[in-house]
Amino acid sequence: MGDRSPKSVQKQASQKQSRTNDSNQKKQAVVSSQQATKAKAAVNKKK
Repeated sequence: MGDRSPKSVQKQASQKQSRTNDSNQKKQAVVSSQQATKAKAAVNKKK
């Protein structure tokens, strides 16, 4: 049986939120790098 004290529940919730934030930051970094690459390609095509 798991610990269901308020402190334990709060700790688990904050850890889950932290993991979610980390994954969202990684996804955002990938998206922004892809956008930068596309922007550079567009600039090079105009030249």
